Parts: sequence; structure tokens; C-alpha cells
Amino acid sequence: MATIHDCADPGALLSGMRLARAAIARGELVVMPTDTVYGVAADAFNPVAVQRLLDAKGRGRQSPPPVLIPSLATLDALAAEVPPQVRALVEAFWPGGLTVILPARDSLQWDLGDTAGTVALRMPADQVALELLAETGPLAVSSANLTGEPAALTAEDAQRMLGDSVTVYLDGGPGGTASSTIVDATGLSSGGELRIVRHGVISDDDILAVIAESDGGDS
Repeated sequence: MATIHDCADPGALLSGMRLARAAIARGELVVMPTDTVYGVAADAFNPVAVQRLLDAKGRGRQSPPPVLIPSLATLDALAAEVPPQVRALVEAFWPGGLTVILPARDSLQWDLGDTAGTVALRMPADQVALELLAETGPLAVSSANLTGEPAALTAEDAQRMLGDSVTVYLDGGPGGTASSTIVDATGLSSGGELRIVRHGVISDDDILAVIAESDGGDS
């Protein structure tokens, strides 16, 4: 069984991060803390690794994983267009529990599943996650549980469900009890509206308040 590395211990954090970087580079899976529930991560640009992630969860290609990123600069590198409303949302809620679905750049060499040309992006508010992302680049990350099971709130929960399908487990302590809020912003550039497609840690009212302010109070 893969070892759980206690990120509260400096020595275990150092070795765990080193092993996690190496595992990601080899196309293997890593469980990592986020500011919401625990996630299982793979190199977003390695199709074999992404498929390994989907297989570990028992999930099909019709449910592509979101991509976690280390900075706002990466948002512009991966999204084909970032509407003003989305810039207002990420300024308000990143790093944090907001996932934004946007059209992906055509030039990206990746295969996340059946995305219909979109990508779901989030910058997490967790120092361990951000440090790993800064070193590995964007990671495809889904909740660290078997499909149909409750989300993992601890590294031990994740290990119990995912076992040896994961190479490295990073333990950042108890995770959040709710998933991120997901909004679909793909229609904004063509005059449509932003849709909230999953209710999560950021309330609908907070999302809509930022959108209304970015629109000059007209919506």
C-alpha cells in the first residue's frame, strides 16, 4: 500500500513532495489536499495518466476531470477567452472553491475526456496544492473517491477507496466538507448567461452579486 506523507511534518512534506513530483512525471497518480475535499491528481497533458485517473475512480470519459492551476496567468494560457465576468469572479474567489468552465485553447495537446472543447479550471486555496502545482504545472484533479462513494475528507479516506492505484498520498489534515461551486461561462462570449451547474462552497448569491457588479448592476 502506498505511504501517506504527513505534510505537517517538514521532513515528511519534503519527501512526499519529491515523490509526488516524480510520480506525476511518470504518469502516475497522487492524492493531494485542496481547500475543499481531497483530490486525485494526474498530469493534465498526459492522456495515459488522465485515463488512469478515470479508471481509478471507475469514471467514464463523459465525466472529464477539472484542471487545477497554480496562478491566474495559467488561466489565460489554457482558456481561449476569459470574459470580464469571469475575471471578476476569479478576482473575488481565487484561490478558492470556484471552478469555471471555459472554452479551451485549440492548441492544447491534451485529452481530458469528452470535453466538447471546454476545460474546467480552478486555483485552490491550499499551500501544499499550490506548491505542487507550481512545480508540476496544471493537474487534472477529481475528488479522491470511487464514483458513487462519498468524497474523501482525509487522506485515509482516499487511501481506503483508491488503494494502490495511487502512488503517493499527501496528508494535509482534514479537508473541507463540500466541493467547489462550478459555473459554466462558455455562453458569455456569445451573449448568453453564466450558469451555476454545481452548488458548492461558494453560494449562488455570492456568485450572482459579483456578476451583477461586473455588469454594472444591470443583472
